[in-house]
Amino acid sequence: MMLRAIAAAALLAGLAACATPAPGAPPAAETLAISVGPCFGFCPVYSVEVKAGGQVVFVGERHTTVEGRREAQAPAGGYEAVARALAPFRPATGASEQTTCERQATDMSHYTVVWSAADGTQTRLNHDGGCMSAKNARLMAALKSAPARLGVEGWVRRPE
Repeated sequence: MMLRAIAAAALLAGLAACATPAPGAPPAAETLAISVGPCFGFCPVYSVEVKAGGQVVFVGERHTTVEGRREAQAPAGGYEAVARALAPFRPATGASEQTTCERQATDMSHYTVVWSAADGTQTRLNHDGGCMSAKNARLMAALKSAPARLGVEGWVRRPE
């Protein structure tokens, strides 16, 4: 009986070690959502939400190839790629921040990125696409690459 208990404990410890995320990896239950607001023109207005397991929910509102709600599975590594690309811009857990502008164009889309933990804690970054700086250019590159990394780029129409 004692031998079984020891074997069971060893098995559970081994399984727990396998389930431990890699250092710097996002929590397994975290959800990442990106909302893109309107601009002065025909910019796509949509939101895309992805769970760490890769489940994607896309909602096209205006000027998108697809309008309404669609669900998909992100390509392998899609969630991780987007989370990694946005990690340098992520505020402290539970905080809500606005990017700062060095120069600004006033007619660009606004972006909201929300990281939601399993316990309900939300971390929010608001960004005006017209805020120009080297750091914001890197953020915009990460935001604009997200639909392709998540496999929904065909649902988002880019302005001509």
